Amino acid sequence: MKTSDLRAKDAAGLEKEVSELLKAHFGLRMQKATQQLTNHSQLKNTRRDIARAKTSQAEQKRAAAAGTPAVAAKKTGAKK
Repeated sequence: MKTSDLRAKDAAGLEKEVSELLKAHFGLRMQKATQQLTNHSQLKNTRRDIARAKTSQAEQKRAAAAGTPAVAAKKTGAKK
């Protein structure tokens, strides 16, 4: 999941995304525990997606508290 996709969502959309990712991560952990998980990198990817979504949530909350416009127009700082 891309950060730009997350920044485009509103607060309710981000909350829904986080809950879906947490459920998916739980399912993957259960598959790992029962030795049914074949692609273990999915756990790492899901964990990182959760962190990205929670970071976007925090950015939106800080922007709302400061009264500044949304962070969607902010540069990502990616190297060219």
